[in-house]
Amino acid sequence: MLVVITYDVNTETPEGKKRLRQIAKQCVNYGQRVQNSVFECLVDASQCRMLQAKLLSIMDENADSLRFYYLGNSYASKIQHFGQKTSYEPEGVLMV
Repeated sequence: MLVVITYDVNTETPEGKKRLRQIAKQCVNYGQRVQNSVFECLVDASQCRMLQAKLLSIMDENADSLRFYYLGNSYASKIQHFGQKTSYEPEGVLMV
């Protein structure tokens, strides 16, 4: 399933900046950054629960915000992209 994860971390303190880096690092392990604080992650249900648990353990509920949008398996018809940075196919070939 495709899950869109967005986050807003309060970076006014050194601890906040550290949380921001940790959350981004975890999201990179599971998906593709599509905007500064937005990731598209193609995961199964158990991976999603694991990632969510990791992110919730990092964030400060009093200062930060996490949002998960579950687009499911038929996500292709639910996404429209306009503008800069061409879109990518999450299930396509990735060349490094």
